[in-house]
Amino acid sequence: MRDRSGRPEAKPLRLFVAVDVPPAVQDGLAVAIASYRDRIPLARWTGLENWHVTVKFLGTTWPRLVDPVRAAIGSAASAAAPFQTALTEVGVFPSARRARVVWAGLSDPDGGFARLADSLDGALGEFVEPERRPFTPHLTLARLTPPRDIGEFTSDLVGRSVASEPFPVEHLVLYQSHLSPRGATYESLEVFALGR
Repeated sequence: MRDRSGRPEAKPLRLFVAVDVPPAVQDGLAVAIASYRDRIPLARWTGLENWHVTVKFLGTTWPRLVDPVRAAIGSAASAAAPFQTALTEVGVFPSARRARVVWAGLSDPDGGFARLADSLDGALGEFVEPERRPFTPHLTLARLTPPRDIGEFTSDLVGRSVASEPFPVEHLVLYQSHLSPRGATYESLEVFALGR
């Protein structure tokens, strides 16, 4: 009988952990930025269905690690308390002169997002490198390749208010990203309640 341990492992998964945004908040944001969508040439705008707050990107993950990854996320989620947030304003990474990503920011007055990100870094440390940059809660609205000076196309986008009503953050979602020529689609693998 052939040794099954010598068989190649199944294809890896591309995973990330995120917080979902309520549909009503997404709809309000879509209206607020609609007039900008045609003003930035070659910008790749993300679809409303892909608007979420990525708290931890795991990237390539082998199938044999998915169960321990789920357990680690569950542990981090159960240790975290639910909190409130709201959309704030539009920003860009890394700077307005070399904009690569256009985003909508979220408030984090009590540090709930920052604590979640730190907790996930600790829980998932054996699977993925901890993030070195400070966590900035945001929804990615568009990507610019190559990076460009956003002021060439619109002078009033960066800092534009997209403020929403406050909404609760009560769950983390483990997503699998499926890449294709038409763009990425995201599949929810598991939902983890905060504080339970």
